[in-house]
Amino acid sequence: MKPILITGSGVFTPAETVSNEELVASFNQYVDLFNAENAPAIAAGEVAALEYSSCEFIEKASGIKSRHVLYKDGILDPQVMQPVFRRRTEDEMPEMVEMALAAAKEAIAQAGKTPDQIDLIICAASNIQRPYPALSIELQQQLGAKGYAFDMNVACSSATFAISNAVNAIRGGTASVVLVVNPEFASPQVNYTSRDSHFIFGDVCSATIIEAAETATADNSYEIVGMRLKTEFSNNIRCDVSYVEHCYPDADPLTPFFRQQGRKVFKELLPLVAEVIEGEMAQCDVTAQDLKRLWLHQANINMNIFAVRKILGREPEPGEAPLVLDTYANTASAGSIIAFHQNKQGLAVGDFGVLCSFGAGYSIGCLILKRAR
Repeated sequence: MKPILITGSGVFTPAETVSNEELVASFNQYVDLFNAENAPAIAAGEVAALEYSSCEFIEKASGIKSRHVLYKDGILDPQVMQPVFRRRTEDEMPEMVEMALAAAKEAIAQAGKTPDQIDLIICAASNIQRPYPALSIELQQQLGAKGYAFDMNVACSSATFAISNAVNAIRGGTASVVLVVNPEFASPQVNYTSRDSHFIFGDVCSATIIEAAETATADNSYEIVGMRLKTEFSNNIRCDVSYVEHCYPDADPLTPFFRQQGRKVFKELLPLVAEVIEGEMAQCDVTAQDLKRLWLHQANINMNIFAVRKILGREPEPGEAPLVLDTYANTASAGSIIAFHQNKQGLAVGDFGVLCSFGAGYSIGCLILKRAR
């Protein structure tokens, strides 16, 4: 099989940030309002009183210190507790396309390509803002790209699954240069009134260019020498919003929100992640000693530490398993790509790394990468 490379990457980061301190202050104000309004029911044991959040709790539970958001208005208002923004018209790009356009331009430039050389665009994200027409096709028009485009969703593994689809399209002859974008407009799915999840997600978009080695000209390119994908059904990470929601007579107003059973996810998913990574390493004849970098899904610092220790069999050296979730928070499928984009320098030609995502599904996508040039 002909070698396929990742030749460019890009990241769009929203300008607005929300710190843990800001988030905790607004959440605790909400708690005070809720408990005061429901005092009689709480005293009667009919309603559970809400507990305060804290920066210490958030950092210990996740490692997150801040997050970027596309729209900050409303999030910190204890009377609103959600982002508030204007509905865009049909003549305007939706937010996810606008984010993708910015990240795509950086990836295209880094790869030394022009938009008209792209003949496949895959928009892969944990939430798709519009079912149809596909966001990827609108991005194709905005860029002036050729060929075809489609959207896909495998939750937090959307990026790695999309890159694998790109590789297969190139090897199958249906594309030559593929743009994968991961516009994670995640803040609208956050329940900012929930102590267990109000801090988890941030907004961002990542992008990668995938092409055959024979057309590649960019420096700092990585050959995709191994791919392994795995899915196993679980209800422990779930979001139920859909186009049929308005048809239910008992529609739940909390349906659009992400929810998870974190302890079960940690216990059940991480062994599968280690199994997938170790299995593909063995298939590619790559040992733990060969690995110079692990670009892992950025959901939770404790999950990453567990996975890295299992793969390497030791504590990681500084920079071996870079973290970006402290300032970006959980950015769903984009997280591992951000880690790769910001930390792909410093490897020698021939050095190996692992790019791996994992999340709802359960879904796991593992790529074994080798510095090609």
